[in-house]
Amino acid sequence: MSTDRISRNADRADASAAAALGDGDGRGAAGVGRRGFLRAGVLAAAGLAFGRPLLRESAPGIARMAGMLGPDDEMIEAVRQVLKAKFGDRPIQAGHVQLDIPTDAPDGRAVPTILDIDLPITPNSYVATYHLLVDHNPDIYLAAYHLSAANGEGPIETRIKMRRTSYVRAIAEMNTGELWSAATKVFVGLNGCG
Repeated sequence: MSTDRISRNADRADASAAAALGDGDGRGAAGVGRRGFLRAGVLAAAGLAFGRPLLRESAPGIARMAGMLGPDDEMIEAVRQVLKAKFGDRPIQAGHVQLDIPTDAPDGRAVPTILDIDLPITPNSYVATYHLLVDHNPDIYLAAYHLSAANGEGPIETRIKMRRTSYVRAIAEMNTGELWSAATKVFVGLNGCG
């Protein structure tokens, strides 16, 4: 067999492989070229290695679907109804509340939670009530901790049950009527409300 004949057979094999994969322009059946495939693979690997913040810069639509652009992006209607029933039309401002909760909770039966506020506590300005909500629990309004000027300074430490991955929301209601909030998305491995 001559080298010319081997070369022609190799060319035919390349052409038939390209035809089987797509239209012969180096693209696969889905229309994704080799470079596009490699680019997608590198971006996926980088996303896994460095976490989801890469998506915020490269694809805001995906980040919004993942709930990464703020806690209100994933607030369900039932949560809005609970907030309306508890606080009426008073504005709930983000900030000043420190919600210390793990973002990954392997067991939803006991998720440690610490609530605190960074505002100065005085007899004229203190936290009257901490409200704790979990978006996807059977009962969204989880707890209320009522405080006074005498005991409104320290953090509240507790453990909560979570049904599934959800936002946990903490709202500090000041004695002056101001509402401050914080929210954290917690990924739950084992259902704690079942």
